[in-house]
Amino acid sequence: MENSFTEENYLKAIYKLSRRTNGGVSTNALAERMDTKASSVTDMLKRLSSKKLVDYQKYQGVTLTDKGLKVAVDIIRKHRLWEVFLVEHLGFGEHEVHDVAEQMEHVSSPLLVERLDKFLNHPKYDPHGGPIPDADGKFPAPTRVKLDELPVGKQSKVLGVTEHSDSFLAYLKKVGLDLGQQFTLIDRHDFDRSVDLLLNGEPLHVSHEVARHIFVSN
Repeated sequence: MENSFTEENYLKAIYKLSRRTNGGVSTNALAERMDTKASSVTDMLKRLSSKKLVDYQKYQGVTLTDKGLKVAVDIIRKHRLWEVFLVEHLGFGEHEVHDVAEQMEHVSSPLLVERLDKFLNHPKYDPHGGPIPDADGKFPAPTRVKLDELPVGKQSKVLGVTEHSDSFLAYLKKVGLDLGQQFTLIDRHDFDRSVDLLLNGEPLHVSHEVARHIFVSN
């Protein structure tokens, strides 16, 4: 039984919300996430429950079944692989790829996805630093930290960001902290947790507000 695009989007949303709560997801939280009415969410949850994709009981929230979890992780895998492809091979900016990948993540061909993964040399992270699960649904072991958590003296490189606004990405490009850029953290200031980097042989001061939004290699 094929799932509709809307059903897949709900499963993905439930997965992401459940990661924040470490448990069931409320109807209201899901309605806010999907930008729709609670009654519409309830109707969809009943449909997903009938397909054995979620466990849903009124007033007790919703959780994914093993079957639903597999679908959700597969959607995330496809979305993040397409983001890598769009950035690395079609020249899209990091801030441009999300909406396009939202459409391409619903392609149902497993063969296409596996060949895409192979073509991209099995990437572990998307352009924003999101981990990419493998074909078995397993996420890569953590190999990254936030820049504000990196030990002083450590050589590292930029892996992704958690802030995707145009102004933030433009700032990173302006100062040279592009994806893949290597640097050394040479000091951290206890007063405001800002950091000093050595980037291409030149010093660069980065505020804590910026550093906490940048994923780097550990």
